[in-house]
Amino acid sequence: MSDEVEDFKTVNPMELFNSWLKEAENKELNDPNAIALATVDSTGLPNVRMVLLKGITDQSFIFYTNYKSVKAEEITSSPKASFLIHWKSIRRQIRVRGFVEKEDGPIADQYFSSRSLDSRIGAWASRQSQIVGSRQELLDSVNRLTVELGTNPPRPPFWGGFKITPIEIEFWADGEARLHNRFRWSRSDTKSKWNVCRLQP
Repeated sequence: MSDEVEDFKTVNPMELFNSWLKEAENKELNDPNAIALATVDSTGLPNVRMVLLKGITDQSFIFYTNYKSVKAEEITSSPKASFLIHWKSIRRQIRVRGFVEKEDGPIADQYFSSRSLDSRIGAWASRQSQIVGSRQELLDSVNRLTVELGTNPPRPPFWGGFKITPIEIEFWADGEARLHNRFRWSRSDTKSKWNVCRLQP
């Protein structure tokens, strides 16, 4: 998205997101799909952490986690979230805000089965965000579950996806003299049509 694009109002923001991500995948050294995900706790205090974006549909962004993790508990309590994805290599970033729902069916099963065996066992072994006495305690759990679960472990009932359906997406591209290009798509709810505008840098 640049000053030369005059028809930005006709652009689908989900398609533009995919386009930028594909460009970043060719240039970003590590994890071009890493997002800084923000949630809030029961007091309204924000929490942010890096997670990997693992799916983009026509309507939503999907990531996966342990449903007993802090982030999952915060999302369950307040099903709204925002995230930032930033690519230093191409000098672009995208901010997203929206509503969150579980993705806990066939899509989650399919993604889980696509992971390496070590990662699937790790999902079973980790009680994410909980206190652990030592690393050895965690490794012992991995070793035990490797024997118990075999070579094709099912998706744990406490592990799955969340999908963020956006009501706001802002695209930012670096500009000369700090006159950056910013475009924001917004809507009142997830069923409404997008409104788009250019923002001051």
